[in-house]
Amino acid sequence: MVLGAMLPAEMRPAAPAIPLVDDLDRVAFYVPRYMGPVDDLALMARMPHLKVVQLLTAGYDNALPFVRKGVTLCNAGGVHDASTAELAVGLILASLRGLDSFARAMPTGAWLYGRRESLADRRVLIVGAGGVGQAIRRRLEPFETEIVMVGRSARTGVHASSDLPHLLPVADVVVLAVPLSAETRQLVDEAFLARMRDHALLVNVARGPVVDTDALVAHVAAGRIRAALDVTDPEPLPPDHPLWTLPGVLISPHVGGNTSAFLPRARALVEGQLRRFAAGEPLASVVSR
Repeated sequence: MVLGAMLPAEMRPAAPAIPLVDDLDRVAFYVPRYMGPVDDLALMARMPHLKVVQLLTAGYDNALPFVRKGVTLCNAGGVHDASTAELAVGLILASLRGLDSFARAMPTGAWLYGRRESLADRRVLIVGAGGVGQAIRRRLEPFETEIVMVGRSARTGVHASSDLPHLLPVADVVVLAVPLSAETRQLVDEAFLARMRDHALLVNVARGPVVDTDALVAHVAAGRIRAALDVTDPEPLPPDHPLWTLPGVLISPHVGGNTSAFLPRARALVEGQLRRFAAGEPLASVVSR
């Protein structure tokens, strides 16, 4: 079987078992660059024999418009769970314990002594019960927190999304870990934010458009809630955007999955997918559209 594969430079082995080709009309299996430009996705239109697109991201909403009928789309399920969960916990701890404030005070030598909030004894609501959400739950359990999970539908240990109106007013921390879809776009709107308890913390490690940015700015500016965001809408966030300077906001530049753990897991995923593809076996992490 002759297989045309295009892999990002950082994914290419020194001596590839499968030949790498430059002529796009022979490509059957395509791996766009991680967090690459939209031009990478547009290349698919020039691949008439394309069979599989293997993303290196868990999110796939940006790729959907470029994947034509008959092409199998796979996301990087499991690759980013650990790293994204680490960052979610880090953002929670930094926000509650004031670590970002301490860092900002260092250049002036200000000694910001005072009592801060503990993660212990807090009620954490995790919206999204997939791989990332479950990884966050496992890492939060040792912190002596009460954890409530919300998924699309109810199952053992997981509430349905329809329960959110009753769960939001009693949550101290709300973590977003859902994929971006028609159902979740601007899930966190004015009504959602209004139901959150005063001074609660919203943590977004999902996708920026899951949150209505204007509504979030209004609630944070009023001192109603706080926010820790790894993703924003728009993204990158313009330098003059009010979120940068609002008290109670901590922002990281969409680095949830981009750690030293990424490449080993990504290589293992792609190698396994190529083996399955070559053998005619079912692929993993297929996106159902």
